[in-house]
Amino acid sequence: MIAPARIAAYDVLRAISRGRADLPSAVVHARAALEDDRDRALAAEIATGVQRWRAALDHLIVRFAKRRIDRLDPEVVDILRLSIYQLVHLTRVPAAAVVDDAVNLAGKAGKKSARGFVNAVLRAVSRSRSALPLPPRPDGVSRPDRRHEELEYLSVTLSHPPWLAARWLDRLGFDAAEKWMLFNNAAAPLTLRANRIKADPEALAADLERVDVVVRPGAYAPDALIVESGHPLKHPGVEAGTFVVQDEASQLVTLLAGANPGRSVLDACASPGGKATAIAGTLGDSGRLIACDVRARRIALLRRTIAATGARHVFVVQADVEQPLPFSATFDCVIVDAPCSGLGTLRRDPDIRWRRVEADLPALAASQLAMLRNAGECVAPGGRLVYATCSSEPEENEMVVAEFASTPGFQPLDARKAHPMLPSAVVDERGHLRTAPDRHGLEAFFGAVFTRRGEPDRRSL
Repeated sequence: MIAPARIAAYDVLRAISRGRADLPSAVVHARAALEDDRDRALAAEIATGVQRWRAALDHLIVRFAKRRIDRLDPEVVDILRLSIYQLVHLTRVPAAAVVDDAVNLAGKAGKKSARGFVNAVLRAVSRSRSALPLPPRPDGVSRPDRRHEELEYLSVTLSHPPWLAARWLDRLGFDAAEKWMLFNNAAAPLTLRANRIKADPEALAADLERVDVVVRPGAYAPDALIVESGHPLKHPGVEAGTFVVQDEASQLVTLLAGANPGRSVLDACASPGGKATAIAGTLGDSGRLIACDVRARRIALLRRTIAATGARHVFVVQADVEQPLPFSATFDCVIVDAPCSGLGTLRRDPDIRWRRVEADLPALAASQLAMLRNAGECVAPGGRLVYATCSSEPEENEMVVAEFASTPGFQPLDARKAHPMLPSAVVDERGHLRTAPDRHGLEAFFGAVFTRRGEPDRRSL
């Protein structure tokens, strides 16, 4: 009998390979069919690990199978990927069990003729686990004449697309690029944001401790708590809505709105609602926040987040910020957390690295600039405009901001002045919020702030 977790992991990989789902949605679907928590965890670990290490796994398949990947049936490729991942990275699992399940899985997938091939490849990999034929780390000082070796190591052994490895090597240098990729290939901790509408971080930490959940404060975001042990999402003893699961770097973006965002705030790309509900907690009874998104599914998610946190004076509007926005009045603060490549979040969403290509960036940047310009029309005189992405790439960050900087009536605001609780360590020399794995141990987020010239407008919402 094949282990249920391996069947579920295979189903996840097939859904991704066929383009029917991304990793998070495929994992959610697969977990729902499993009864045992241990099976759910193992299936997710295997599927996620395969996406992190896919290039290295494919390199090993080619070496031991002596065939190109495109010469193998896609079902066989996914079976080999999940099985080699277990042999190399989950050594607590007996190798014989991994191989036997892979052979049986080939039969279950309708590839009975490939069972002997799968068995032979996996046994060869198992015998070579102590000395796998992967490109070695180049020793010594990085030099231009060793660029090919460095790229082989970064793109194959550390499993990132060659185009992205080349970009990061040229922009960051070898050591920083390596640190970044090692960060991306590590498991991400569960990070919470204390919902100050219901509890401050200290009170939340105490509540969690009572149900055997151990947390530590985040390094930079004032409301961040990093879970070190325990399962906060499973304990009804913790009051509902006292926290939101939100990455620490994402929490920092919220601070760009300021300690006192004003009476009216527009979050133009608000779903899933982490930033919107955090800002809503600062507005008091006299303020209001309009939370927008374009897709009905994301609007539904946004409404659930607002309801769970108890955020008041938040109004949800379905609107497309790529088009002129349907507001006759202006806002004291407008936030554009723009849809982007997601290349700054590869630790949490490893499949993005294989779904994105370099040619995506110009179109994304054009869309982001259009969003920023439309949102800028809604900023009241004296108001603030915040632009943010979870991208690592300058086309979506500095270049968009530089294009917008010529817009009449707006001037940049150094992020150090945006909020007294925003650490200067996460602000770069241009005055932009910028978190980076190699410097901060956080996902790569970017944020810029503009203010609109003029006195505050009494007509603002």
